[in-house]
Formats: sequence, structure tokens, C-alpha cells
Amino acid sequence: MESRTIQLLVVGGTPAGLSVAIEAQESGLSDVVVLEPGASVVVPDLIGQHAIDIRYRERLQSLTTSDIGVEAITSAGRYHAQAVALAGHVIEVGSMPVQAGLADRVHQGTVPREPRDLDVLVVGSGELAVEWGMQLSRAGAGVVLAAGGLDLDRLSRVARTILLRLEAERRATILWHTVPDSIAELDGHPMAYFEERRTPDLQFDHVVFATAGRGEVEHLDFDVHVGHPDRIFAVRETATRDESDDNLRPVVAGDAWSAIRAVRFPDTSEPYRPPAQWRLGDRTTIEELRAKCYNATITSFERSHSDLWRIRVRPDHGDTSHLPGQYASLGLGYWEHRSDSASDRGLADRWGKLIRRSYSISSPIFDEVGYLYDAARSDELEFYIVLVPPSAHRIPALTTRLALKRPGDRIYLGPKVAGRYTLAPVNDPELTVVFLATGTGEAPNNAMTVELLRKGHQGPIVSVVSVRVLTDLGYRDEHARLERRFPNYHYLPIATREPGIPKRYVQDLIREDELTRFDVALDPALSHVYLCGNPAMIGLPEGDNGRFPEPVGAVELLVARGFALDQRGQRGTIHVEEYW
Repeated sequence: MESRTIQLLVVGGTPAGLSVAIEAQESGLSDVVVLEPGASVVVPDLIGQHAIDIRYRERLQSLTTSDIGVEAITSAGRYHAQAVALAGHVIEVGSMPVQAGLADRVHQGTVPREPRDLDVLVVGSGELAVEWGMQLSRAGAGVVLAAGGLDLDRLSRVARTILLRLEAERRATILWHTVPDSIAELDGHPMAYFEERRTPDLQFDHVVFATAGRGEVEHLDFDVHVGHPDRIFAVRETATRDESDDNLRPVVAGDAWSAIRAVRFPDTSEPYRPPAQWRLGDRTTIEELRAKCYNATITSFERSHSDLWRIRVRPDHGDTSHLPGQYASLGLGYWEHRSDSASDRGLADRWGKLIRRSYSISSPIFDEVGYLYDAARSDELEFYIVLVPPSAHRIPALTTRLALKRPGDRIYLGPKVAGRYTLAPVNDPELTVVFLATGTGEAPNNAMTVELLRKGHQGPIVSVVSVRVLTDLGYRDEHARLERRFPNYHYLPIATREPGIPKRYVQDLIREDELTRFDVALDPALSHVYLCGNPAMIGLPEGDNGRFPEPVGAVELLVARGFALDQRGQRGTIHVEEYW
């Protein structure tokens, strides 16, 4: 039997167990092992992301404490650990009236098999309810989580992230402040009745009770021999001891590692937690900060997919005047929740401050009746935004918070718009106008395209957008409608990673004179070219000598054709969005 000496053994690959392992490693522990009796965990991407040493299909058989720690015997070996965290599920079935005749559709402590395309109500406000919500969502169920009494601070870091992502990605409806009062049978299906007036009574295919609280640790099917206290910690929804586990020290899931660290690993670094008045569960302080700092309302949040959004914002002051192509700043507080499990650097000093980022103002192509959109008559601004994931070298702050917002939520909008990336140089309605963009860089080009067509521009207009895959085209259908309606307008999407499609870049189209398919010639005397997006695609000259970078960008290729950069005090025919 293999024997290994480690620092911390975590039993259970639950969200709480993974949270303890992640935070322990962030505090400096180098030898942490997670035992998972099953073949998978609910968030498998965290295993590689945080380099977690997880042992699947390995069951705990016994625990024995000693002066130096705990000896754990498992189905595959033996571990000598300084501490053990038991992070199995905690279940307490709620005492809710359930009408007879629903035995096959109301589940206590289990989830329905084959839930795809079924509507399932999960009742609970703890770790297990969140985990089952994710599990059912991934299996294709329509999930409603009734989480009345939920305290985000008591959830583990991973469970909190799962919950917020479920809502942000519209994979579950979260009823934050209510649970059903009773479950009755209607036409053979469970009907959930809610006393809270804002929640309508709802019918489901199945109801699952996962109400967590003071209860038994699931899978406690091993022997415990304790002669030394404070070696074995039971991760719970509350820190209340049960008579059946006097040998275990209960710790709250949301604060489990901090409690274990304080007792067994005091020399490691303390993971950052905001001061008590700033905790996630303290809504009063957060609402006060929102009221003080936010000056606009999100009126629409349309997801092209989970990581690509079209957002409309209405400022309180009502002034949305701007020139097509300009940009404005959006902001959210550092106090807002993140949609991922990353930790902001220096959060203690920034918590009460705003994160501000500049975004080009985009434009819907058509209004609600099918006319070209007139931004001058609207009281909203549209933005086209992509979620920026964290990496080893960068922890983005704004989009990961924006991901959790919904229509009606408040936001900061900068008081001024700015930018020289406008249609001011296009003073002849017969000129050719070519827009070249990558990803969400098409946002200002959309606004300028609509403006040109609204004003009756007669010359050719071409919009090229380079994306990784074609699902990253958030305006594709509307551009197709534009092409059908206006013979002088052409939309050319290209992809660099779409399966079955040859990889092509914007620079390739310039080199190969691809625009001639639209009878468009890149003639510097008759054309203006607008560039917005990836700096590598644009390729602005660098340094005092004006040397072009490698690889070759669009600007270098255009200059070779006789085009000139538009600069302050010197008008040209290449226009670049420089704030990017």
C-alpha cells in the first residue's frame, strides 16, 4: 500500500472541497490532495486551472489522529496529513407540505434521472443546491433555484462562482429571496406556491429538495479515531456541532480554509477577505455605493453567446449626443461580484472604487419597425463587449463583473464622449468607405455604416470583420439585411479558427485585392479606410523613426498603396481608433 506524507487532505471534490484546496494552495501550501469517490466533479476546469492534485474513485476508509496530524487509510493507499477537511455534502430535507401522489416527481436528497428538456425546481440555499443546479443545467434541464435565505458569504468560493455564473449565462433562474410555501399536484405535475407576491406560482416536471443546514455529512462511511482535537475539520453550512460528530470540528463553507489555516497552518499567508462591513452579504454598504457612484441604467443585455454581449445603457441625465464612431466609458465598482474565481490584485485598497474602461459606442442596425436606426432620437447608448477571461499575467476587472448584470441594474457611464474616429473626413457621397475590424472592433464601424446609409451615401461601403469563429459575429443577421436592402453595401466576415474554413486575416484581403469581388478598388484618391481592433492587425508605426512592426499590419500594406495616416493637423485616408 502506497504511503505519502502531505500537508492537507481534502475529502470530497465538492465546490466546498475544491475551494479549500484552491485557497490553501494560494496561501502557500504545496502538498494538498483531494479525494473524490466519484469519476468527476461539477467544475472540472478548475482542476487544471489551479493544478489540483485530485484522486478520482478513491474512498476514505478510516481516520486516526496523532500528535503530529492524521493518518488516513483509503481504498488506494495511506496518507499522513497535518489536517483533514471533510467536504462531503450536508443535507437537511426541508419540512414543506407536499401533496400525496407526487412521489415520482418530488425528490429529497436526489436528482431526477435523464432531466434533459425537463423543468426542475431546486429548493435550497446551500452548497448542495448550487451544485445540483449546475449538474441539472449541464444535463439540459430548465432550472429554477429557490434560494430564499441565501447568504453568499456562507457559500464557498467555488459555489458562489457557480451560482453567479448560472444566472449570468441564463442557465438557471435564481429566486434569491423566496422558497415555495407548499407543493401541490396539478394534472400529475408538482405546482409550487409562493407567498412572496413578486413570484408567480409555477409548475414543474420535478422538484428537488436540497435544503442545507445542520445535518449529517454525506458519505461519512468511514471510521474516525480521534485522540487529539483540531485535526479533522467538517466543512458545513453552519459551525454548529452535531452530537454524532463530536470528534469533528465544524467550519463554515464560506470561511473554511481561513478557519483551518488559523488552527493548523498559522504561518501561511491569510487569503484576502474584505473587512466585515464590505462582505458580500452586506447589501446595505453595497447599495449605498451604487447609489453614490452609478448614474445610468442597463436597459438591455443581449447575449450573442455567453461571452459576447450587446448592452444598452440609459444615462440619468438623458443626454446621449455623440458622433458615430466615438467612445464612452463604462464603470462598475470593485465591490461587485466577479463571474469567475479569480482574485483581484490589491482589492483591499480598491474595494470602494470604480473600474472604468472605454468602449466604442456601437449601434443597432434597425429600429423596432425596421427603419435604419437613428441614434440622435434615442435616449440609450449601445455597446458591444466581449468577456475577457483571467490569465496568468492579467486579471481583468470589469467584464467579469459586467457578466453578472441584467436589465434594470445600475452602472456608471462617463459624462463625456470622445474620439476622432468619425466620418468627418468623408465629405463626398461618392467616395468608397472601407471598414476593417477584428471582434468587437466592429462596434464603431456599425454606427458609422448606419449613419452613411441613413444620409444616402452613394459610394461603395464595405465592412470586413475578422473573428475566431463565426458565432462571434453578433450583428451578422442585420448586416445580411443591409446587404439585401442597399446594393452599395457589402459585409465580409472572415474567420481564423472556424473548422472547415481556411484561416484568413484582414491583411490577406488587402494583399489579394479581395474587395474587387464587390467592384471596389482600394484607390487612395477615392477611398477612406477605417481600422479598429487588434493592434497587430492595424500595425501602427512605432518609435521616432516610424518603423512598422512585425508581423506586417494593415497600415503598412495600405501605405504601400499610397494611403496616408490621418494625424492631428494632417488629414489622411487611413483612420485608426487609437484608444484600443
